[in-house]
Amino acid sequence: MLSFLIFISALVLMVKSASVSMKYSERVASDLQISKHLVGFLIIAGISVLPEGLISVMSALEGEPSLGLGTLFGSNVADLTLIFAIIVFFARRNLKIKSKIINNSYLYILTMLCPLILGLDGAYSRGEGVLLVGIGVLFYYWLLKKDKEMYSDVKCCFNIKNFIYLILSMGLLLVGAYLIVESGLEMANILEINPILIGLFAVSLGTTLPELFFSIEAVRKREDEIALGDILGTVITDAVILVGIVAVVNPFEFPLRIIYVTGVFMLVATVILFYLMKNDKALSMREGLILIGLYLIFLITESTVNF
Repeated sequence: MLSFLIFISALVLMVKSASVSMKYSERVASDLQISKHLVGFLIIAGISVLPEGLISVMSALEGEPSLGLGTLFGSNVADLTLIFAIIVFFARRNLKIKSKIINNSYLYILTMLCPLILGLDGAYSRGEGVLLVGIGVLFYYWLLKKDKEMYSDVKCCFNIKNFIYLILSMGLLLVGAYLIVESGLEMANILEINPILIGLFAVSLGTTLPELFFSIEAVRKREDEIALGDILGTVITDAVILVGIVAVVNPFEFPLRIIYVTGVFMLVATVILFYLMKNDKALSMREGLILIGLYLIFLITESTVNF
């Protein structure tokens, strides 16, 4: 009973904090004179990756970095397929895709390819970790520079209060996500649900809750640009920067199936998602069903390979 109450309370906390985060993300975008898409890509995504980031770094410190790698790649597949589909269904309309997102698709896919190429030998060295972090930083720098060119004649008037409120509200969003996962695990144990199913949904899906709730609130207010930026930014940060940080903390070897199964699915999901977004520059509910189908194939494949 207590777990159920905690679960419901955490759900309410996430809904409320997502609404507040949405409000202040718009204000920060206005203060910094950058696009809402870039606010989602840089700031919201940077906060959203904290759950899987902490799991990955802690795994590296405890000598199990491959667990962190699987979590990062697995949560990315969920973000690129299931989370996008859920957002489309909640919106009950087509999600509008800005042309600049499509124009950056080749650079995005190329950046996502880097950790897969470097991991083909089944290991990440400290040097490769530094390289991945550098690639991620350059990618974000290029996006920021290109975006700021649109506002070169506009003066920036930054309000630190808006930024602080955004950080605090996103922090509450993370707390809510943690409580949902923990209470959900406890309820699953009480109900004697299969541990494999608990791990699969609690880890890979639990880490996507912050960007899911934030993005649902964004599309509810028809701020599709911020929602897309949040999810796409989270994926890049997970796949490139966080993998690089884990390798810097503790260079490691890992089972090649993480690259050839989870990693390949991550890349395929990226390519398919951008292909679907190019159609009429929108994501429809029909395309959401395609993404769900891809995620189900991923689950079946992972279950077959790992169990």
